[in-house]
Amino acid sequence: MLRDRLWTGSLLAALMLGSLALDSRLAPWFPLLYAVLALVGVLACRELLALVPEQRRPSAWLAHIGIQALVLANWIDPIRSQLPPWIPAMEPWQAILGVLVACFLIAILIELRRYDGAGEAGARIAWTSFVLIYLGVLAAFLAQLRWLPPGTGRFNHATLAMLLSIFVPKCCDIGAYTTGRLIGKTPFTPKLSPKKTWEGSIGGLVVAVAVALIGSALGPQPALWWLKAIGFGVTVGFAGMMGDLAESLLKREVQKKDASAAIPGFGGILDVIDSVLFAAPLAYAWLAMANLSPLGAR
Repeated sequence: MLRDRLWTGSLLAALMLGSLALDSRLAPWFPLLYAVLALVGVLACRELLALVPEQRRPSAWLAHIGIQALVLANWIDPIRSQLPPWIPAMEPWQAILGVLVACFLIAILIELRRYDGAGEAGARIAWTSFVLIYLGVLAAFLAQLRWLPPGTGRFNHATLAMLLSIFVPKCCDIGAYTTGRLIGKTPFTPKLSPKKTWEGSIGGLVVAVAVALIGSALGPQPALWWLKAIGFGVTVGFAGMMGDLAESLLKREVQKKDASAAIPGFGGILDVIDSVLFAAPLAYAWLAMANLSPLGAR
């Protein structure tokens, strides 16, 4: 299991590094990022819908179309540049909110049409909202880092921001797993995830801080960058651990160990992206504000 996780993780990391580096040359459309988000959205949506009890499962077509629309909403600026000038401008977050509200209203209309007195209409609407926010809105915080100004440092500022947002929570996850396997004794959440330990969690945070420091050192190194990098590593790493536990909660509800067996050593797509998604809003808050960012001004 550990060996599978290490080689699979290394392969995924290499692919991510290569695609982000290449995509930085393809501004402002960033087609590789779009392809990855769209594909992951399809696969993760299938896994998440499969975890929902059948009677409470939302409309599959609405969930899939909604997630793809949320992904596309991140590209509203380059799309707008190709449209006639009389079409009003819209900010990406306005487009994302508009898609989310539209899908919520459509979910209600679907339930009005299908209502049969079974009492699960509210649950299906709630699950629709959860699926769209979890896989679409949280991913948007990560996607929006791609449009940060490239900066004047040795490396593209936006690319570094995305790498930190992905690798800090994922390396925290791998560090926690490895440390827990080696020296873990004290259960962290005995009922929710019995194999997670305090020792593993501390080890994961140490790895997260180390990765944040290494990644931030590649930037322009503003004043107190190292202190900001430590804060970023601790908070984003911890958020990633909570994201892993959040998915564990979902799986415990349906008595499944993994979302699927699609990725050796990790489980399903959801098992790979859970920590990154949960940490994305916090990572965005750190990196989009120059005063907080360990990468400094944009």
